[in-house]
Amino acid sequence: QVQLVESGGGKVQPGGSLRLSCAASGFAFSSSYMSWVRQAPGKEFEWVSSINPDSTIIHPSDSLKARFTISRDNAKNTLYLQMNDLKSEDTARYYCAMGYGMGSQWGQGTQVTVSS
Repeated sequence: QVQLVESGGGKVQPGGSLRLSCAASGFAFSSSYMSWVRQAPGKEFEWVSSINPDSTIIHPSDSLKARFTISRDNAKNTLYLQMNDLKSEDTARYYCAMGYGMGSQWGQGTQVTVSS
């Protein structure tokens, strides 16, 4: 079955960086659109970015594209999210999703906390 396992979250100071990873299995990762979504405490889920199978098309959220970069390694069945210049409002649980936009299946998520 589809498995998506996120890692790389943690606590970081404002202005810091983190790289999230998502190990995928159980489906044709290399031919699937993949996405990142997040949910901040008490807020709705928010789409972060999507990437097509061969990384030639990237759809970033307008509000995050200057700081967040999605990428993938099909040889490793792994999706990444590089997050730079993190702000307190980036505190959220981040989820890897199979598919475009909000996706159709998600992992368990990894917590990112931005705090001094």
